[in-house]
Amino acid sequence: MLELGQNQSSAAPKGDLIKDVTEQNFMEDVVDASMEVPVIVDFWATWCGPCKTLGPMLEAAVTKAKGAVKMAKIDVDQNQRLAQALAQQGLPLQSIPTVVAFVKGRPVDLFQGAVPASEIDAFIKRAIEQAGGDPSNGLDEAVAAAEEMLAEGAAEDAAQTFAAILQQEPEHAAAYGGLVRAHIEMGDLEQAEAVLNGAPVAISKSPEVEAAHAQLELKKQAAGAGPVEELRAKVEADPADLQARFDLAKALHAHGKVQEAVDELLEIFRRDREWNDGAARAQLFTIFDALKPQDPIVLNGRRKLSSMIFA
Repeated sequence: MLELGQNQSSAAPKGDLIKDVTEQNFMEDVVDASMEVPVIVDFWATWCGPCKTLGPMLEAAVTKAKGAVKMAKIDVDQNQRLAQALAQQGLPLQSIPTVVAFVKGRPVDLFQGAVPASEIDAFIKRAIEQAGGDPSNGLDEAVAAAEEMLAEGAAEDAAQTFAAILQQEPEHAAAYGGLVRAHIEMGDLEQAEAVLNGAPVAISKSPEVEAAHAQLELKKQAAGAGPVEELRAKVEADPADLQARFDLAKALHAHGKVQEAVDELLEIFRRDREWNDGAARAQLFTIFDALKPQDPIVLNGRRKLSSMIFA
């Protein structure tokens, strides 16, 4: 049994369920692992009293979930560069313990400080739901059918199916995101935006809704994209013209050249990560959010971006 005051890392169970994570294995054991199941990340330190209480409670709750979630324990003192990099990306790690749920490679929920076991259970339940909802209600099969319709070009039929699902379960994130994407596919961007703006608060930050939001943003950008060859010539004439390179990336994406767009944005980040208030990184995240989490462009792009952040 863990005694208060004992180093937390010595109490972490061996195996895949609960791991001590460092900068070296963060991408593999948090970002990549969360593509399969949610990963609950506990940011802690040996000197933090509440951490010593919260840690064992988290481990017990994760173990009780029987593989539906995993847990990563990150000692912020031993991984200062990682903590600083994550803080720069928006995670509030100035106060610990901070617990963050990662789903499909992205942070989707968090809390700070020691909380009761009931709140931990609710936090884990939300993470599991955001990773795909509760399949026991039978609606996931209907969502899969609607997705197939959308893939085959029957966007109107897909929209009707997604809407019918939402009548039964208004907070079904996958159906909500699907309805937005169906309207995008039909070219009705105003309706897609209206649906997004009406998303219930409980699912407004879910991966499915965020992905639909990213796709809508990229679709709107495409309408104002410039000519690829002219922008490419401009960049070749002056490689340091980051605005021209950024415009080229947007034009490339608008023409379906997603990998080339990502490469140009990574080059901007390599040259000046803070250019235009971090516009290149923000655009990369928009593209990543719009794609499927396991898309090679996402996996390779996130790794390259991460390697530059930690360089």
